[in-house]
Amino acid sequence: MSDPRPPLPPFTPETAAIKVRLAEDGWNSRDPERVALAYTPDCRWRNRATFIEGRAEIVRFLTDKWQREQDYRLIKELWAVSGDRIAVRFAYEWHDDSGNWFRSYGNENWAFDADGLMRQRIASINDLPNAATDRLFFWPQGRRPDDHPGLSALGL
Repeated sequence: MSDPRPPLPPFTPETAAIKVRLAEDGWNSRDPERVALAYTPDCRWRNRATFIEGRAEIVRFLTDKWQREQDYRLIKELWAVSGDRIAVRFAYEWHDDSGNWFRSYGNENWAFDADGLMRQRIASINDLPNAATDRLFFWPQGRRPDDHPGLSALGL
């Protein structure tokens, strides 16, 4: 059994926004083991055209992802909430090993168990080549500072 991960469903707009920020913080850590603990042991993902099941596959997927997507910086924003489900929109910036920058945009649909662990994640993502001079996400690796603008404030 896992320890509860508050906030717990049913979510309000306020508690869902907290859950979204906690998820953003976890992903910005780029620590696959840490991130995987937010999901049920048998969590099911669709990430683009990749289907993933369980924490071990999540760790493998994220390890590979963050080796390819260097200097990764992510911002998530609450889109909608109902009961145990949250919809999120997000953008992240990264570069490949050749120094080509990208901004990736997407939407996620999340479903949670009663302990606040995500049991399902469905993500649709598009990558847009981005000149280094057009980057908008500047902060040291890790948590986005509270005073850094979110997606809406950046016009994204």
